[in-house]
Amino acid sequence: MSQRTYNELWAEAQVELSRLLVDEVPPQPIPPEKDRVLFFQRVAMLYVRYLQIFRQLEKVYDQVVQPQKRRLILYTLESVMGRVLELRNEMVEKELCEYHYMDDVLHDLKLTPADLEIPIPHYFLSERSQATEENATMLTNILQAVETTGMQKRAIKGMSQDEAIRIIQVAERARQGRLRAALNEASRRLSKIPMAEAPEPADMDRAAIRIQKVWRGYVERKKTKAARIEDMTFLGMIPHPKYQAPCEAIITARANEMAIRQRQKEHQDDYQKAVMEITSQLIEVEGQDIGNNLKEQIRQWFIECRNLTGVFPDFPDEDEGGSAILFAEKDYQLVVKEMEENEEDDKNKKGKGNDKKDAKKSKEKDAEEEDGLVMLPSAFLADLEMCNKTYADFWETRTESRNFNQRHEVELIKEEKRVDILSEIRIKVDEDMRQELADWRLAVEKTPAKVYKKKKAGKRDKKKKKKGEKDLTPDRTLASLCQEMVEEGLLRQVKPVQMQDYIGDFNYLGTTLRRNDIEPMPSMADVRQIVSLYGILPLGSQVVHQKAPFIKAILLAGPPGVGKKMLVHAVCQETGATLFDLSPLNIAGKYPGKSGLTMMLHLVFKVARLMQPAVILIDGAEKMFYKKVPKEEKANRNA
Repeated sequence: MSQRTYNELWAEAQVELSRLLVDEVPPQPIPPEKDRVLFFQRVAMLYVRYLQIFRQLEKVYDQVVQPQKRRLILYTLESVMGRVLELRNEMVEKELCEYHYMDDVLHDLKLTPADLEIPIPHYFLSERSQATEENATMLTNILQAVETTGMQKRAIKGMSQDEAIRIIQVAERARQGRLRAALNEASRRLSKIPMAEAPEPADMDRAAIRIQKVWRGYVERKKTKAARIEDMTFLGMIPHPKYQAPCEAIITARANEMAIRQRQKEHQDDYQKAVMEITSQLIEVEGQDIGNNLKEQIRQWFIECRNLTGVFPDFPDEDEGGSAILFAEKDYQLVVKEMEENEEDDKNKKGKGNDKKDAKKSKEKDAEEEDGLVMLPSAFLADLEMCNKTYADFWETRTESRNFNQRHEVELIKEEKRVDILSEIRIKVDEDMRQELADWRLAVEKTPAKVYKKKKAGKRDKKKKKKGEKDLTPDRTLASLCQEMVEEGLLRQVKPVQMQDYIGDFNYLGTTLRRNDIEPMPSMADVRQIVSLYGILPLGSQVVHQKAPFIKAILLAGPPGVGKKMLVHAVCQETGATLFDLSPLNIAGKYPGKSGLTMMLHLVFKVARLMQPAVILIDGAEKMFYKKVPKEEKANRNA
């Protein structure tokens, strides 16, 4: 599809997002909902609608080429992902259950069960940093090297004496057989062997029958194999042979995808170069004027404040924001009024009365919330509103008929960089104006200047480092640490499986069963959705990991063969995560003693921090809590 198509899809997603923001942030606050069913329906409706926006934005971001659009789309996409996780957490907190059934919501919105699938963003793997790619390549090489050498060493170490003798006997018998055959060949050549007589007709018939028997057996086996493949294909147990090899359409789609990835990379590189060039130009051309304008504004503020109050004002410290807080959508009169109000509050000292009033208000709010259900505060709604406003102000009404190649917009870069340059210049200007204010005070008011000292973070940082974790392997490289962990089996190769390979259908009667007081069994699709939400999205996006509800660990419980390890490998495969195996049976006897356990944990956490994202697998976690090992497991270990 063309870029115009994806621009239209982006516009549709933004329109739906603006409607959702109106529903979530109405002019008047929504009163608490007393009916739990209605509250769940409202949250579920928001969840499904945000999920559809998530699907659209992921598709748009994967195909759009223009770098500035992609930045805004990515920011919106990550905020939508975080809001989806917040709504899911809202349902879990209120329903006290991890699984929720929304077939009635799908029916109301005219959607299919496929629309509830959690899409895995492609940029989790395609836009990894260069350091992450180098670490992944290094780990792959180590795994391939250790897989051949390390496995052979372990096999030799575990070989018994009888097995070694048997291998030597086989090799010796083979050598003697080869020598005996060579001697027989030489003896036949030296001796004169008479020509064999012509075979009789009966012998020829037997030979023909034997040849026919072998040929007919081969033909029948071939027919039986073809019939078996046909039956399996008809039952849907294996794909059709024509679909096993990629067709022309798939080859063309892959070529187009590679071309789009190449164009995205080229446009991004051009954008980064343009940002550096435009920034240097703005500093050279406009930097001096910006600094002078700031100084004039601050001087005017000094004079006006002294005319109103009779003394020069105190200049805000750098930690408070400096001069930026003075002119943030305010003039000097508003700033002076705020200063006077603060001085009056300090003089009156009405803190106790205010505390009592605040306590009463908080009790009233708690009482109101007890009367009904209220949604938890969101960390992503403000970001979504800002993204929606940026789209409406700049991209919604912009025509790009002349930008056929989807290059970056120079004016937009200038607007963004002017803000950054202003903040950088403001720091230097604040230092000069603090000194100038001190000179004015000394000359006019005859008062000594305040000494502004920059905080030295050296001593505190040193104390924190001393109190922190001690590095037990300061002189070792990451490659050597990875090689040791691979040899010990703590760092595993991820199997090439994806989340879509965990096949399972949707539960179509979940809501109906719950209305009849029957708790339905979670389907494979429900498990797949939960693992995608809690495992893949926070690992793939740093923004979602930091701001969304924190999920520290996931417990996968079930009988053998249901796909627990497959889900772990799918999470690692979809996010490019490093897999560590700390299962009790895997680490038994490898790092003995308390010091060995400390070293093992240090190695795991150090490598995990250097090769993020990382997943730690503990298979059979309940075995760590055994007070006494069962006899069956002791027998299995000895065997």
